[in-house]
Amino acid sequence: MPLGMTKVAYGAQSLDEVRGWFAEGGRRGAGEVTQLTTRYLPKRHAEMIGGSVYWILKHQLVARSEIVGFGEAEGGRVAIHISTRLVEVQPRPRRAHQGWRYLEEADCPPDLADGDGGDLLPGHIAQELARLGLS
Repeated sequence: MPLGMTKVAYGAQSLDEVRGWFAEGGRRGAGEVTQLTTRYLPKRHAEMIGGSVYWILKHQLVARSEIVGFGEAEGGRVAIHISTRLVEVQPRPRRAHQGWRYLEEADCPPDLADGDGGDLLPGHIAQELARLGLS
């Protein structure tokens, strides 16, 4: 299984807002593939193709976008090409961080089936459940 990565959905206040980013005409919704940029090419980038970017919202992993490939971006930065198809996942506690972090297969949350409820717990409750080992 390919390696994933986590990234904070910076600026989003709700999962609906993140969905809007990837909708046609949204912030990232320009066709089937869009890109994120980062300063440096991940050392394990070859393992990441076919993996996913898992989006953190309110201290929980809530959705993912497939990593299609890597390329060059303006200013010497690296483009991470991702699918605009957003797949909701079973919410799982995760602390916010700057930039991105690798996510191993064992730590990836399962996708939600269509119609499954993916309601978010308030961040402080999700963190407390994780601390107690109950998440």
